[in-house]
Amino acid sequence: MKNKGYIKGGNPYLPLWEHIPDGEPRVFTYQGETRVYVYGSHDTEKTEYCGRDYVVWSAPVTDLTDWTCHGTCYRAADNSILYAPDAVQKGDTFYLYAAEQKGSVIRVAKSKTPWGPFTDPVKTGLGFDPGVLVDDDGRVYAYWGFCACYCAELEEDMATIRPGTLHEHPMGHCDADFPWVKGDKDHINEDDGFFEASSPRKIMGKYVYIYSKRTGKPVPSLGVDGPNNGFLSYKWSDRPLEGFREGGDISFNGGEILQAGNGMGVMSFRWGNNHGSVMQINGQWYVFYHRHTGTDEYSRQAMMEPIDAALGKDGKVYLGKIVYREGEPVSCRPVEMTSQGPQVDGLDARKWISAGYACHLYRPGGHRAFIAPVYEKRGDISAPVMGIGNGVTVGFRYLRFGPNSPRSITMVLSSPVKAAVILRADHYQGKEILRAEIGPDMSYVTVPLKAPLIGRRAVYFDFRVPSGGEGITFDRFAFDDE
Repeated sequence: MKNKGYIKGGNPYLPLWEHIPDGEPRVFTYQGETRVYVYGSHDTEKTEYCGRDYVVWSAPVTDLTDWTCHGTCYRAADNSILYAPDAVQKGDTFYLYAAEQKGSVIRVAKSKTPWGPFTDPVKTGLGFDPGVLVDDDGRVYAYWGFCACYCAELEEDMATIRPGTLHEHPMGHCDADFPWVKGDKDHINEDDGFFEASSPRKIMGKYVYIYSKRTGKPVPSLGVDGPNNGFLSYKWSDRPLEGFREGGDISFNGGEILQAGNGMGVMSFRWGNNHGSVMQINGQWYVFYHRHTGTDEYSRQAMMEPIDAALGKDGKVYLGKIVYREGEPVSCRPVEMTSQGPQVDGLDARKWISAGYACHLYRPGGHRAFIAPVYEKRGDISAPVMGIGNGVTVGFRYLRFGPNSPRSITMVLSSPVKAAVILRADHYQGKEILRAEIGPDMSYVTVPLKAPLIGRRAVYFDFRVPSGGEGITFDRFAFDDE
């Protein structure tokens, strides 16, 4: 049992020791090989956002679980902290838009390979969270902003704004409590105002502006009861720089949304800022976004989910989980947040699954459990869930059991007191599959199943802890046929 392999390429899709938020996915073909590349900021400072270098990861388009790190591709000349970048290809050159000095200075560097190193940086006229689109005709457009958005066409140098093309406020901005936006009430959109994370894409002939919104109004169906910027949203237009119309939300990083009745939802994961984009890879569309681990927003991880993409009869672009009526798209909403990511049939239940793949950490009335950030670069590293107390459920969507049920499960846990853990299937209050007693030290606990598990299932670990016993650590688990 101890020699089982470890899951890789779930959600997060990069190794558990890597912390890449703001991931901009790009599919490039270089020397005959087509791969998806991810460019993001790098949460290595640990006490504040991001880090002082960019690294590039890539995977073959035929296997989104097989990621390779190409190493550092860029460092700021002044060793400042680098915020979210973007990368594009024009001709035989790759361009990286680096956000130096925490996004206040944007430079563009270039390389002849998609993984860099990117050199010869030139200061641009762009601003915070730059996103760049190379159109089908070779013209280049840039988008940027924080709480207020801007866009423009770029000159051939990929750095200079073409005179007369700057558009301010192509979308309404958010009503966030920042002094530089308080006085500008003419462009506020309280429902889905632009916050940050500009990422333009050309989809089915339409210009799609992907961004992080900040909603000031409750969204009861998702358990949002106040200001929130955990969404990755979009608007669309027939023109690259103006005319953006209502789109929708593609992802929300609040975890599994529990149904409380009357259309009300409850988040099961601690939401935080969001950033990413969409990309079609080997015929399937995906949304790339990030989640939050630890107890702050400084150890974020790259996530992905398959999504639907469709074009309505009225020309509207639909992205996310689409509702169809008589074969036509009529609405869309955020796709679910999962543990499986690109492994759409579920994670292999018979391998070691780190508790760090949980997409559900919940206790009614709030909880203190969290996924502990890990940084040691080992293939068998596990990111444990820590701070577990009575009533906390730790959930995974989804696991692949196949046509034959395993006979037992082994859990690696540590508890300061005698406690119990119940395994449930399909729902955090679902059928009890087993109940195990756990003791006061880190141990391998093997327990036979009381009911079969076959197919693709969600599983939940329900902890029962006596008063004062908060602090259980859940490291990993695996099912077995013996």
